[in-house]
Amino acid sequence: MCGIAGLLHPPGTGTVEPELLDGMARAIAHRGPDGCGLWLAPDRRVGLAHRRLSILDLSDHAAQPMSNETGTVQVAFNGEIYNHARLRPQLEAAGHRFRTDHSDTEILVHGYEEWGIDGLLERLDGMFAFALWDDGRSMLHLARDRVGIKPLYFARIGGALAFASEIKALLAHPRLVRDVCAPALWHTLSFLTPPAPLTLFEGIFKLPAGHRLEVSAAGRLTALRWWRAGPGRGEPVAHLSAAARRDHYVQGIRARLEAAVTSHLAADVPVGAFLSGGVDSSTLVALMSRLAGGRVNTFTVGFSDHTHLNELDWAQRVAREFSTEHHIVTLGEPEMDAYLDDLIHSQDEPIADWVCIPLHFVSEIVRKVGVKVVMVGEGADELFCGYSSWMSWLGLHARAWGPWRRWLPRPARALAAGLAGPLAWARPDLASRLDILDRAARPDGELFWTGAVSLWESQKNALVPDNAAFAGSPAAAELVDAGLLPPSWLQPDSARVPGHVLAAFDGAFPGCDQLTRMAHMELNLRLPELLLMRVDKISMASSIEARVPFLDHHLVDFALDIPQADKIAGGAKSLLKQAVRGLIPDAVIDRPKMGFGAPMAQWLRGDFGRRARAEILSSSLLDRFGFSRKAVAAMIDDHAAGRRDASLPIWVLWNIAAWNRRWIGEAPKARGGCCG
Repeated sequence: MCGIAGLLHPPGTGTVEPELLDGMARAIAHRGPDGCGLWLAPDRRVGLAHRRLSILDLSDHAAQPMSNETGTVQVAFNGEIYNHARLRPQLEAAGHRFRTDHSDTEILVHGYEEWGIDGLLERLDGMFAFALWDDGRSMLHLARDRVGIKPLYFARIGGALAFASEIKALLAHPRLVRDVCAPALWHTLSFLTPPAPLTLFEGIFKLPAGHRLEVSAAGRLTALRWWRAGPGRGEPVAHLSAAARRDHYVQGIRARLEAAVTSHLAADVPVGAFLSGGVDSSTLVALMSRLAGGRVNTFTVGFSDHTHLNELDWAQRVAREFSTEHHIVTLGEPEMDAYLDDLIHSQDEPIADWVCIPLHFVSEIVRKVGVKVVMVGEGADELFCGYSSWMSWLGLHARAWGPWRRWLPRPARALAAGLAGPLAWARPDLASRLDILDRAARPDGELFWTGAVSLWESQKNALVPDNAAFAGSPAAAELVDAGLLPPSWLQPDSARVPGHVLAAFDGAFPGCDQLTRMAHMELNLRLPELLLMRVDKISMASSIEARVPFLDHHLVDFALDIPQADKIAGGAKSLLKQAVRGLIPDAVIDRPKMGFGAPMAQWLRGDFGRRARAEILSSSLLDRFGFSRKAVAAMIDDHAAGRRDASLPIWVLWNIAAWNRRWIGEAPKARGGCCG
């Protein structure tokens, strides 16, 4: 695990300055405190930088950037390749010579030589974002793993292409002009963070999950999707009885989960686990205790001022069950408030999920104990329908959405949609349901947008009476031409985002059930850009690596092959629970689910709420983008008085306002062309 940065200068745009490249790397030193490496091409048109967090093959031979034998292929890599030990003998048999003892990085250079970029990517099991320069072909390859566990950003700066693991490395470039990407801001109001490839910075983009980018020596971009989550990769089981199918699924889940945990344990340093006491984290701890050898370090976070959210007792029960070395940290509003400035710095752009706060404090304990790697449970709920809200969405889809779209003429649906906006604002408790009328009237409308939506389109239109200022991004034209960015996403209409995601999915996998489509939506929006991004940014800010065994792509493929009827036949998450019964205590499996969260609703009704109100209402973004201060103030005041729970949109607005102060500055900037 580490951080990467680099520059490619097309002819006529100058050359790479070593001091600048080093400065970009120093901006992300927290991602790799164990070492730093730079490589410049002989003509200095290309430069790679690497910050190292030593986890696998701790020797100096495994330092990066790393090359092949002749120096014609160079790579800077962030992540872990879990099947590197299986790939190495194949490459050695083909005549490749390895300098390292067991570095996974060296697999990339030799694998690229042997199989090409697509052949390499399809063989990799792991989490990764890497930059690979092929001198013979004068081509730069940027690639991100299948589900987007590791981030990778890029930007045009003064004609050069800059790229890095975090935005703050790009911001270290003195020629980058900082401004707000207007459509990304509009989408953030709904999705808590911008959908890839957009970021909240105009001209800075993030490579979407499962994509790669080719950059020619002249700087031309070619984007390709190399993997898409979907069904059809497993063996047919439709001919089996319902009971036989269930056994097949249960056994397949258990086998793939054990294999994933086994591979994710690969490290030359201790590996611990975040433990909440729920099914997902308890399962990981149980398998680690069985497979790792020796006591596992487990880490739990709780709240000192709102103990009703705590799962400390359950976590301790699981820790005792598996004899772990257990560590607990608690926090309250004072600790939260003192951390907020660092939160905005660590996030780069808003990741408006308040789970970032407890995640930071538990990550700090991991670092202080001396553990470098932790297992986390992200992905289990999305793959196995672990949310009760998902069951509600499925019921609504069957009872109302389908019949409404099938039998009611479009003019009648459009008339009903016209009532949604005013009613949604007047009845915020019904807003999510009322906005369905608007979505149902659209040809490409989708019922489900992800498991976390802050403001629906009708609610945003009430906050922003005229949203024209949110349209367009001058720097995005190149990405539209490269096929990486749908042009409709540059308009202030967030319904276009899930509509496009699922239209592409339906084209690739026609006839899928609604639950599989919902899982695909999560795998393209909320998981990579919110849940996994928060894990990466917050854990790496403490110089620790987080691994996500539930998102091993073999398990993802298997889970997406399970039809909706079989997946929820026993209720939410029933297949996963059956697969781990006997592995973890029944009491853990059968207890009600508690989500990992924070008491933000309560904090926003106290001192922090008053601070947040003042900072939101004083933000220059409100005037610049035409927010109704009256509507924003009314929403905040209604929450403070207990008339409604608006904690999520208030937290999103505060994150955006704080980000603008930290990274952009309060003075409005004129909208212009590409940064540089």
